[in-house]
Amino acid sequence: MSALFSRHCHFVAGAASLASLPDITHPEIAFAGRSNVGKSSLVNALIGQKTLAKTSQHPGHTKQLNFFLLDQKLILVDMPGYGFAKVSKAQKGEWDSLIRSYLSGRPNLKRVCLLIDARRGVMPPDEAHMTLLDEAAVTFQIVVTKTDALDEKAVSALSESLYAAIARHVAAYPEPVYTSSQTKQGIEALQEQLAPFAATF
Repeated sequence: MSALFSRHCHFVAGAASLASLPDITHPEIAFAGRSNVGKSSLVNALIGQKTLAKTSQHPGHTKQLNFFLLDQKLILVDMPGYGFAKVSKAQKGEWDSLIRSYLSGRPNLKRVCLLIDARRGVMPPDEAHMTLLDEAAVTFQIVVTKTDALDEKAVSALSESLYAAIARHVAAYPEPVYTSSQTKQGIEALQEQLAPFAATF
């Protein structure tokens, strides 16, 4: 485990509206993806905890932007899922507005980890979110979750589609990361890529 990600991490704020966004204090890394793609599980795996970010079997469990401070140097942001969720259209609209405003107006946002379920690949809602990130000029990196569910042949086929998606989006980081919160595959590699964004003060 990266030394940074082995240090203390705690919840600092939850924001369900623009007015409730916390002050800008540290560099931020946000985690986005479809509902039930495994954002909270990935955050927990990155910091070596099981229950800091709340997980659920029910899509739409994360209802706000949740901010976690890691070692007084880096903020990890668990975002509401997009796509299918058992919430009202009005609630989805509020989430979309909050997410768009956050992505386009947060100067300390260094990268978005865009999670893709290995079993489903890139779907239309993912493409739409990539376009949103292009428009916001926020660099995003595809992070594949649940890769333990695929065999080597399926991973190879998935890789081809991921690189094709990356080529279509100017804000995309060129290399995806393949992870599993269950087996911890790729977790250390992702830690090493994110650690340089931490504040040095």
